Amino acid sequence: MEETKMNYWLLLVTFVAVNLDFFIIMLFLLHRYRTMDVMVGYLAGVLILMILSFTIGKALALFLPEWLIGLLGFLPIYMALHDKDEAAQQTDRAPILATLTTYLAVCTGCNLSIFLPVLTGMTINYFIMALLFIGVLAVVVVWLIKAIGELPVVKKALTRCGDTLMKVIYVGVGLYVFYDSGLITHLLSLV
Repeated sequence: MEETKMNYWLLLVTFVAVNLDFFIIMLFLLHRYRTMDVMVGYLAGVLILMILSFTIGKALALFLPEWLIGLLGFLPIYMALHDKDEAAQQTDRAPILATLTTYLAVCTGCNLSIFLPVLTGMTINYFIMALLFIGVLAVVVVWLIKAIGELPVVKKALTRCGDTLMKVIYVGVGLYVFYDSGLITHLLSLV
């Protein structure tokens, strides 16, 4: 296989494309949790999925049907329906885990399917440079979305109905993951 050279524009466009829907969710996460917690959870999710795409993405495609990833749709639905009183009793790591699991539930399929062909031909050195580049982009995006969330009109909307909107979005994301992964089609074909 021919070695793929670094194409920062392709990495940038791919990063934005696979994360665009999550950027909206991040507004709610940043409204609810500390910026550093969201950043750590998001960065962990991005790097985990990049590494998966590079190292075992092909194996997943060979051994696991895509519809199986659709089961991740239960995570955001569970988070939307989870009792807020129980959430108050959780540890300090809960916001990081909430961000990480939300990101993985929303973006696993897209990341694996879109980043896999972009990263496949890279040498380990190019891949490490790509990881660093995407890591920096992830941090910049968190600060940018945090700034957007601080705009008075956005902040007012998030304060007034942020919790309800976040739950609606989580349920919608879960249902979308069911649909997008082919889980619903697969289950219907069994009937």
